[in-house]
Amino acid sequence: MISMSAFHSMLIPILCGMILLAIGFNFRDRNAGVFAMWIGMLMILATVVYKILAKLNE
Repeated sequence: MISMSAFHSMLIPILCGMILLAIGFNFRDRNAGVFAMWIGMLMILATVVYKILAKLNE
C-alpha cells in the first residue's frame, strides 16, 4: 500500500499543475496564460518522470 506522505507528494504537484493549466487556458490570449500552461505542464511531467525514475532505481 502506498503511504499517505508519498501519495500527497505526488498529488500536490499534479493538482497545482492542473490548476495552472486551467488558469492558463482561460488566459491563453495573454503571455502570462501561455506561461502558466507551460509551468503546469512541466510540473505534471516532472512529477511523472520523477516517479518513473524512482521506480527504475529500485
